[in-house]
Amino acid sequence: MARQISCETRNNLRGMDNEKKRSAIFSKGLLQSGELYQYLLETNVYPREPELLKELRDMTATHPRAIMATAPDAGQLIAMLLKLINAKRTIEVGVFTGYSLLRTALTIPEDGKIVAIDMNREAYEIGLPVIRKAGVENKIEFIESEALPVLDQLLEDPGNENGFDFAFIDADKINYWKYHERLMKLVKVGGIVVYDNTLWAGSVAMPEECTPEILREGRQRTLEFNKLLAADPRVEISLAPLGDGITICRRMH
Repeated sequence: MARQISCETRNNLRGMDNEKKRSAIFSKGLLQSGELYQYLLETNVYPREPELLKELRDMTATHPRAIMATAPDAGQLIAMLLKLINAKRTIEVGVFTGYSLLRTALTIPEDGKIVAIDMNREAYEIGLPVIRKAGVENKIEFIESEALPVLDQLLEDPGNENGFDFAFIDADKINYWKYHERLMKLVKVGGIVVYDNTLWAGSVAMPEECTPEILREGRQRTLEFNKLLAADPRVEISLAPLGDGITICRRMH
């Protein structure tokens, strides 16, 4: 979700409030320049972006926490992954205004279902009119809750074990590994789990002393999660430098 930032940039952030810092850091894209990222979007992503997704993206851009939205290039890859595995039942942890949720709902078949979990229904309702306009609300079961209790509840039903094709996680980094352990039971062998923000504004490659204070806790959580994931024999993984870094996991067993 952002280009890697230098110690000099870190110094320039001093004196800004947290929201301005986030906007300065999370500028969408980890490529070497904003111009190159814009080229990627304008030539590859935007021409194929469905009109209703563009409408939702534009609506979200005015939100004070717009940086939380899924990057459109990451969304494009998610749609391709969904199609490649013919996904029908999916889980989404962290919805915000629903860009990735709408992308998923538009991609899966008419009888597909998404369990969408977020603690903030207010943000979801920003995008809900667009979801309704798209005619895909019937595919979505939105649950306003912390995610762990919902995932545990899903596991109480034996029919849900190995019952999902795909999951997308864009939520609190402190719980990523706990989500992963549950998803390894919920998502079937051959299914895919995608984790967002696994490069954390490029800070994973920075010396700690050059990391802005606002990124440090998330950086440490991300480093720990990436290390655990790399050592997990249950999955094949690929970390793609799209958005803020997305790690694609294919469950092997």
